[in-house]
Amino acid sequence: MEIRRDVFQAIADPTRRAILNLVAIQAMTPGTIADNFDSSRQTISKHIKILTECELLDQQQNGREIYYYINPKKIKEVADFIEPFRQMWEERFNKLESIMKNYKPKK
Repeated sequence: MEIRRDVFQAIADPTRRAILNLVAIQAMTPGTIADNFDSSRQTISKHIKILTECELLDQQQNGREIYYYINPKKIKEVADFIEPFRQMWEERFNKLESIMKNYKPKK
């Protein structure tokens, strides 16, 4: 039975978001990724596994090394899902800002 992970649970974790930020810059081996954290390599490997299962990371074998890199298509899917909510909140904050600019406290 294949485990299906929720992409939003995956990105809810700050360590996994940090991993995504790292590999967005360049592809990295698990060891290189782990070197950026105080956690054990085993813990970072579990995070990488979850991100891979969610298809947020892809992997490529280069000789004996496996390199992980960000999957831009999956990241775009997540961004496209979130965009209407971002726009809604931006509109609400803009309305609040204009109300607050016109607000005069009672004396």
